[in-house]
Amino acid sequence: MGMSDRPLDIAVLAVYIAAVVAFGCWFVRKSGTTKGFMIAGGALPAWAVGLSLFGTFLSSNTFIGVPGKAFGGNWNAFVFSLSIPIAAWIGVKYFIPFYRRSGEISAYHHLEHRFGPWARTYAVICYLLTQVARVATIMLGVSLALHTLTGWSVIGIILVTGVLVTLYTLLGGIEAVIWTDVIQSIVLSLGALLVVGLLLAGHPDGPGGAIAFASEHGKFSLGGFGPSLQTSTVWVVLIYGIFINLNNFGIDQNYVQRYHTASSARAAAKSLWMGAILYVPVSLVFFFIGSLLFSYYTAQPELLAKLQTEATTNPSDQAFPHFIANFMPPGVSGIILAALLAAAMSTIDTSLNSSATITLTDIYKRYVRPQADEAHSMRVLHVATVIWGVIGTSAAIAMVGRDILDTWWKLSGMFAGGMLGLFLLGLISRRAGNAAAATGVVLGLLVIFWMSFSPESALPEVLHSPFHSNMVIVVGTLTIFLVGLCIGKCCGNRKWTRMDAN
Repeated sequence: MGMSDRPLDIAVLAVYIAAVVAFGCWFVRKSGTTKGFMIAGGALPAWAVGLSLFGTFLSSNTFIGVPGKAFGGNWNAFVFSLSIPIAAWIGVKYFIPFYRRSGEISAYHHLEHRFGPWARTYAVICYLLTQVARVATIMLGVSLALHTLTGWSVIGIILVTGVLVTLYTLLGGIEAVIWTDVIQSIVLSLGALLVVGLLLAGHPDGPGGAIAFASEHGKFSLGGFGPSLQTSTVWVVLIYGIFINLNNFGIDQNYVQRYHTASSARAAAKSLWMGAILYVPVSLVFFFIGSLLFSYYTAQPELLAKLQTEATTNPSDQAFPHFIANFMPPGVSGIILAALLAAAMSTIDTSLNSSATITLTDIYKRYVRPQADEAHSMRVLHVATVIWGVIGTSAAIAMVGRDILDTWWKLSGMFAGGMLGLFLLGLISRRAGNAAAATGVVLGLLVIFWMSFSPESALPEVLHSPFHSNMVIVVGTLTIFLVGLCIGKCCGNRKWTRMDAN
């Protein structure tokens, strides 16, 4: 359906996005200093930071990828959501106190004190690669949704999104990021509930028939509970979720930077709990939407055929935006898709702001100009924001045609596995030194690349990884940690203080 067929939706979309961008840019008055740009002066309320953390999870990857997972499969991926409170408890107990005591905005500064400059630089590279993958998959997801409604080019939507989000991140800093997250999180959550109501009411067999049909086809199943690590069982997804969220809460600059925007360590802890707990029921709503979409389309074969014909990529990923574009009242679909775009923008701007922060604190001031003054540092932050915006947008264009959620999970598992193992080694081990950590990282990276690429390589089948791709971060993290721990115990000649003593 072209945009000329939905003038009201297009008008709503344009007005909504213009308002959000203007709102983000309004914070330019508070982002004129490096402290204001990076941590908003450390004075934001816990509830706002909490909703911002919640909004970081509630991106277009959730909006498009999660219903697509339920539509094409089942609720196996929901187990990831169940892992978040477990990781949040560890984050509140150990990670937030550590970072608040350190006083460092960078999540990687302490690694240099613990293991040397290489460790800090290595973690920064892993983080920046993760953010490029994150920005790219989110831009791709939102472009597919808007393409379904408007008929606009997917690549064109990616380019416009990249320009808009880079603009207001450049002007508004972290405070613009957080307050726009607050608005979009609320709007998207309410919009999801509205969609559930419309799907239940619009099913030809009524609400009961919609749920029964989905249940008969296994659309509410969490997957198998067997011991296999080769398939996406409940245990594989749960373990993956715990490790990836430990990485989020422990060494992801997006989250660490937000810990410093709160007014106190206690406020930061409340914000983390709030973001983690809110996401579980809201993600459940999106899985429910995917199951209802399966029931809605499958019960009406002519609609399913239309979806499959009109889908430009994976039909499962496009089922939700196709429903919004074709079966929701005019104006309402525009609001929901506008909220989707704005939420994606609010998630992307987090990555751009944190990437710019890391570029200044861990690259520029570490290796180029350690004594850069305030004005010079602000110029670096602005230039870095633009550079990462361009890189993320280009990566999104390169990913067109790929499965959104699977691509994100694979890339984040590859890049994040190398960081978490090093961080845990420094936090827990008292004896592991530079050599032990470096050896662990080298072996861990070899394992990560072997697990990631051997299934698609020309290696003999016997040399392929026997693990599911979600286990990359788990095995990679454990390899780095255990190798470093063993070498430290066997060969260490001095005792190290814990990282939180630095």
